[in-house]
Amino acid sequence: MTSHPASWWAQFPEASERFDAAQLTEGLGDLINPRIASPLLRREAELATYTVVRHLQRPQAEEFARQARESAERLVATVARLEERSGDGFSLVEAHAVALLLQGRFGDAAHAAEAFLKTQEILRLFVAALRMERFDVNLAVRMLAAGHQPAAAMQSGLVVGKYSWWPSWLIGVVTERAMTGDLDDETVSALDRCAYAELTPAQSRIARRLLAGEDALVDASAIRLEGLGEAEAAEKLRQGDLTAVALAARLIPV
Repeated sequence: MTSHPASWWAQFPEASERFDAAQLTEGLGDLINPRIASPLLRREAELATYTVVRHLQRPQAEEFARQARESAERLVATVARLEERSGDGFSLVEAHAVALLLQGRFGDAAHAAEAFLKTQEILRLFVAALRMERFDVNLAVRMLAAGHQPAAAMQSGLVVGKYSWWPSWLIGVVTERAMTGDLDDETVSALDRCAYAELTPAQSRIARRLLAGEDALVDASAIRLEGLGEAEAAEKLRQGDLTAVALAARLIPV
């Protein structure tokens, strides 16, 4: 997976009013700090991370705020000083990423961390830090890993989370459409009708095939609808209107 610019990562904190900076800082720090080669530098980074997280968890405590600011500034200065020296024998990429993180530069920190961490590891932390209720984290991460923009992934994650009571076959359809970028409000509304249709397992399989647009089945189902006096529904089904799928599936004897 290719790395993402800092501006791409910076979209996540803006996606939710409940974004938890403390959770992200602690989680990303836990991934990065063990990779710092120098024991002394690693210890300084761990202490600074702890101090900043404590402040973010209790932002009203002035003393914690002061200590967090000083710890972050001290780590930044240490990294800068080591970068000026040569022949230290260890990489400063990890420590630099932590320094960015503790300054609240989450997009820059994530971009830097992609050089040595798996992108999906970072993605899961960012998505979890959004603290969205009834949200499908796995789908959002899959979409992001597949190259979808954060806004689309967040929206699809919310949809699947909201409609988690839907039958598994329909959740599968929603997931497939989300991964192909074909999940919009109209589609969700139509699929919701399918969820309320109380289809038998056999009818559900037919509905899934109709939703997939199998030409022969769509034509046969439309003909049956016409024979039952549902000419308008038959025409909608032929035109790809998803609202007719539930009716077509229910009227097919299985």
